[in-house]
Amino acid sequence: MVRTPLTPRERERGERLGALLRSARGERSMVEVAAAAGLSAETLRKIETGRAPTPAFFTIAALAGALGLSLDEVATLSAPPEAVADEVA
Repeated sequence: MVRTPLTPRERERGERLGALLRSARGERSMVEVAAAAGLSAETLRKIETGRAPTPAFFTIAALAGALGLSLDEVATLSAPPEAVADEVA
């Protein structure tokens, strides 16, 4: 199966998601958070660094739960700024 290339917008969203997760993780280790979410540390590392910019919904949900984030927070904080402005307007 050939995967279509990601758009610049998808890559940017993945970078914002990674930054959000790193920030929410704080001082906790990748291993600790990944284990709490039922993922490998390598999967978390790929998401945080943007190498896996489009993780599966259940992966995001598990990470959000392990980090004490709601899915609404994850969606809002990883959305492009113009998308958030459109929702407020």
